[in-house]
Amino acid sequence: MVSANREMAVYCFDTLVAHYNSEHVPPPVFEEGQHPLFVTWKKAVNGADPYLRGCIGTLEAHCIIRGFRDYALTSALRDHRFPPIQAKELPYLECTVSILTDYESALDYLDWEIGKHGLIIEFTDPHYNMRLSATYLPEVAVHEGLTKIETIDSLMRKAGFNGTINESLRKRLHVTRYTMQYSDYASYVKTIRGAAPAINGAKPNY
Repeated sequence: MVSANREMAVYCFDTLVAHYNSEHVPPPVFEEGQHPLFVTWKKAVNGADPYLRGCIGTLEAHCIIRGFRDYALTSALRDHRFPPIQAKELPYLECTVSILTDYESALDYLDWEIGKHGLIIEFTDPHYNMRLSATYLPEVAVHEGLTKIETIDSLMRKAGFNGTINESLRKRLHVTRYTMQYSDYASYVKTIRGAAPAINGAKPNY
């Protein structure tokens, strides 16, 4: 089973740097696999807590090399909740790569642990007989300070349900993830490749 690792985060940074420099992306050094995946970008300035700058992925299994390359850019540039990440922001970014594995059916909607399990809920809107679904990665409940019930309620609203919330079918999944700050990436590249990355339009910050 493939687990998220440092090299996958490096590849996402490589992809974004190559985009701004109009260069080819260096080849990845992790094994190919087929998994659902997410790429999350956060930004931290002057020691403040990191805040979200983009997070997009897929619940369908993808070839992870192409998937991380595609979603590194999609989450950075085309998450419509945020303006596109600019090159000058790169030194302040951290990247979290998430591979979704080991799907398990929960016994009930409270059968999961905050900070450990990501969630997929699927249910039918009783008013419109529409199938709805939504997902959160494991860190969402922690970051937002939500209880289990608040997390479930928030997910149902995210799915588009506006009625009275009732107990419905909920799914649980485990997520493996690895977080890398840009400074870690720059140090990794300098050690492995002999020179720190140069980015058009960004000031060095390492």
